[in-house]
Amino acid sequence: MAAAGLNAAFEEAVRVTPEGSHRYSAHLHNDWCVGTVPHGGYSAALLYRLAVTHFAHTHPARYAEPATPISMQLVFLRRTGTGPATLLVEDTKLGARTSTIHVTLSQESEKHPGQTEAKITGYITVSPASAETGMTAESGWTLQPAALAGSRADGTVDLAALERTGRDGAWVRLAAPYAEFRRVTQQIELYGPDPARGRPTVVDQWALFQPGRSRTGRWTDTAVAFLVDMFPMALDGFDTMASAVEGDGAAATRKKPASKWYPTVTMNIDFKKRLPADGVKWLYSRVHTKRVVNGRTDLDVVVLDEAGDVVALSTQVGLVVSASRNVGKRELKM
Repeated sequence: MAAAGLNAAFEEAVRVTPEGSHRYSAHLHNDWCVGTVPHGGYSAALLYRLAVTHFAHTHPARYAEPATPISMQLVFLRRTGTGPATLLVEDTKLGARTSTIHVTLSQESEKHPGQTEAKITGYITVSPASAETGMTAESGWTLQPAALAGSRADGTVDLAALERTGRDGAWVRLAAPYAEFRRVTQQIELYGPDPARGRPTVVDQWALFQPGRSRTGRWTDTAVAFLVDMFPMALDGFDTMASAVEGDGAAATRKKPASKWYPTVTMNIDFKKRLPADGVKWLYSRVHTKRVVNGRTDLDVVVLDEAGDVVALSTQVGLVVSASRNVGKRELKM
């Protein structure tokens, strides 16, 4: 079965409908939210799909094969809400090898009901695979520190055993913290180093995609834009740091509702490798934060496939704010 059929809930959540040559509509879904706000990676995946749809709909003859994003630079201006959204595209550059569009996701203004305002804006550069020619060279880059070993003789993780039993070597199935508040975490299943080993300096995870809680999901190029913003264990580290600063113990904090929300401010994604049309089952992520300063975080994310090839790189700026700013019921209208 094609990945689209296996990812039916995701495909519906990122569906983009043409309303003209440069105007599209979408609907942001509640299951892909943190609190009342649609997840940043989900929004990025929706805009990824917008770029693919725009070139297929408005510029079908520009390239001999589908043009897909190779780079995204997004700015999250205001918090989005569930419900309808208008997507606008400006053709900034249409080229033989790469084309760049300016995209805007707009919804009803919270402060001025009845008026619309830009919620997310940014640039997306696309290219067809056949145009990607030129030098290829290895830099010698490797994960530092190296990922923890699995049970196999060569040190790799036995992913089949990990999924079947929930453990392989130092790797275990993880329960995302505050899953009721961070509902979007229910769309994936995560495995990482056993928390009993102590808090690591970086976050490593193997992830299965399970949109709509389906056990048959597959990671696709569009879903990679979602994955680069999925790191609940890194947020758990922020939760622990926040509880320490506020003089509360980590154990006590876990018994309370989520007290912090980590909205994305900017997100950059570099797509290095296209996945097969039918997707892949497993993807690995390495997430690294250098410093949290005055409620502002940095995040570096590397996504690898089972062969160890780099699939995508992402850098982000985020905020640490009270979860009280992201509660209640919010559904925007158009």
